[in-house]
Amino acid sequence: MLSVQGLSVTYLKGGTQIHAVDDVSFELGRGERLAIIGESGSGKSTITQALLGVLPNNAVLRADGGELDGVGIFGDLTERQWNELRRGRIAYVPQDPNVALDPVVRIGAQIEEAIRWNEPHVETLARAARAAELLDAVGIDDVDRVARAYPHQVSGGQRQRVLIAIALVGDPEVIVADEPTSGLDVAVQKRVLDLLDEIVERSRVAIVLITHDLAVAAGRSDRILVLEGGRIVEQGPSDEIVTAPEAAYTRRLLDSVPVLRTEKLAPTPGLPAATVARDDGSPLVVVDDLHKTYVTRDGRRGKTVTHATRGVSLTIDRGTTYGLVGESGSGKSTIARIVAGIDRPDAGAVTISGGSLTAGRRSERRTVARRVQYVFQNPYGSLDPRQTIREIIAEPIEGRGEPVRGATADARIREVVDAVGLPADTVGRRPTELSGGQRQRVAIARGIVTRPELLVLDEPVSALDVSVQAQILQLLIDLQHEFGTSYLFISHDLAVVSELSDRIGVLHAGELVDEGSAADVLGNPTSEYTRTLLDSIPDPLPA
Repeated sequence: MLSVQGLSVTYLKGGTQIHAVDDVSFELGRGERLAIIGESGSGKSTITQALLGVLPNNAVLRADGGELDGVGIFGDLTERQWNELRRGRIAYVPQDPNVALDPVVRIGAQIEEAIRWNEPHVETLARAARAAELLDAVGIDDVDRVARAYPHQVSGGQRQRVLIAIALVGDPEVIVADEPTSGLDVAVQKRVLDLLDEIVERSRVAIVLITHDLAVAAGRSDRILVLEGGRIVEQGPSDEIVTAPEAAYTRRLLDSVPVLRTEKLAPTPGLPAATVARDDGSPLVVVDDLHKTYVTRDGRRGKTVTHATRGVSLTIDRGTTYGLVGESGSGKSTIARIVAGIDRPDAGAVTISGGSLTAGRRSERRTVARRVQYVFQNPYGSLDPRQTIREIIAEPIEGRGEPVRGATADARIREVVDAVGLPADTVGRRPTELSGGQRQRVAIARGIVTRPELLVLDEPVSALDVSVQAQILQLLIDLQHEFGTSYLFISHDLAVVSELSDRIGVLHAGELVDEGSAADVLGNPTSEYTRTLLDSIPDPLPA
């Protein structure tokens, strides 16, 4: 039904040619699921754009052939012809519903707009009824409430289902799903992937699943195509690719997939251990009965009160990692920001090394907050592109009122640049000259340059490719071993958390539903929610 033969795409940029995709070919039959996997820069996004006819103007496409149900797709199609294909032949599920959905338009109205574009002559009442049918078809329980809601008023999983509902408007023959579960916890991820499988079974729709997650691809596709640097390194039946990969690159991807473990990763052999005491009997961080609510205005309907955290209590011991797991909206980042001194709770207390972060004079709280540094989720957005790497790393030094020039500051910056595994000449470069993994190493170097007692890591590897993710996790283990820094590690991914954590807390709807040593939480969970998370972790080697 979908045939791509010899697809190549080159971008013209500043007089140079960038070869993004080189001689890619594949076939997709009705009701078949093809996973295209690869890391950043592998060509996944370019193939997606070519299939949808939305390549940028500086792209040059060449192909030996391409058809969708008998219609050529790589010729000189007009925009009108492409629109006809997008109305009834091929649909797209974007990666991030927070970007794809309009935050100031109700969900039902957004689906109705897609219906109006697809079928301009359908009347208003019929569009509303069709929107409700689509929400029901994608497993939304409270259809009327969700249709009236704005995107921020529903969960991350529900927002992803809304995007799938929009994709189904034209009864497509092919759905291109671009990282459709990125950022979702494994339980919600499983439900979204189950939904796509149900749609394939029910409607015989073909799915092109774009992903960097080999574990997801293995269990949710009939065939896998592996891309590296714009070229196919291998493709074939999914079970053959994951059990007997021929390409060294595929084997590296498999080796990098995080696995659930009851003991954290070991530091690299030969590293010197921290000289600070790992455990003097008192915890470094104490969070006691933390409450935080947010109030948002909802036009004529008044205000909405969101309980971000409800009575959360936890402790972090010196030189250890506390992993905090939960889905989007569970309260993870709220706790992280409060512990870092960025936000204040409505009630409850936080102490660090006995000093209060939530009570006392502002100057006293700021002194306590200096014991903490924060590493943000997105290395592409958290580093100022106008600054050099040296200037970025020096920011926390300047924030403490200490000199950022001179031999002492230079030595501190060289030390952390070396500690995170970056070349010495990196300090003179800018973020745009670095890869995602290098940028996150810079963010970590900035976090440790003042030797904080606690490093708050908010989804620090979720934006990274799986092989780079594995390198950063090992780096964090090694840095903790060398410097004795404690971590509050925030993630939606239980397998990732298990590789780094001594203790784990599981958050759901602002409440800590499971808490204890990593071995206890993962081996003997007390809450149904944690058991669901554990049962939902995808296996790269499914039975």
